[in-house]
Amino acid sequence: MFQQTQTYDFLYIQRVAQAKFAHMITSIIRATNLKKIYQVGETQVNALDGLDVEIERGAYIALMGPSGSGKSTLMNVLGCLDTPTSGVYILNGNDVSSLSDDKLAEIRNKEIGFVFQTFNLLPRYTALENVALPMIYAGIPYTYRISRAEKVLQKVGLGDRMDHRPNELSGGQRQRVAVARALVMNPSIILADEPTGNLDSVTSDGIMQLFSEINKDGNTVIVVTHEEDIAAHAEKTIRLKDGKLA
Repeated sequence: MFQQTQTYDFLYIQRVAQAKFAHMITSIIRATNLKKIYQVGETQVNALDGLDVEIERGAYIALMGPSGSGKSTLMNVLGCLDTPTSGVYILNGNDVSSLSDDKLAEIRNKEIGFVFQTFNLLPRYTALENVALPMIYAGIPYTYRISRAEKVLQKVGLGDRMDHRPNELSGGQRQRVAVARALVMNPSIILADEPTGNLDSVTSDGIMQLFSEINKDGNTVIVVTHEEDIAAHAEKTIRLKDGKLA
């Protein structure tokens, strides 16, 4: 137990030191000449065609574009779910352009909090257990996991729903659990993919207000959407067309 705690303390100190260094860098994302090429039969598809993107730390960005614009491909690259065919992607001061799958998984767990349209909650787990999951993968001790998960659930307004399973929660509450799970590792970026797509307009407004509050706390937020009223909540909109900035 002592060795586990000592290791965790060292990792925590290392993470704080890395974070202090990272905060000296104004750009959380800097992508240069990004290209992503898919081969579909005999056809070459340039999903990203020499794209340059820079996002400042603490920004609130909406990413928009019609079907086939490269929006989903860019989201996958920025979220370290995929790597570019060529180009350079610097995330929080680190070049992640050509990392292995294992390294990308490590980066995703530490640096990026995902929020999906379909919530992606485990049905047999309580809200508290769902939120704690990323910390299990990171090897964080149980007592800290529970304390941290409780704190983040309270932050998103679900302090009284911690022991509820997803089927006992409304759509808006399930999305708040997903937001809490995204926040729990204190990531560099919150990346939300159509986060209001399965919600009614009133509930959607509440979720977008929550993202605004998260951004005011200093988090970088990127929302992928096709809805102008959702994009209006962001400080800046990046629009794509044919794999390029529109």
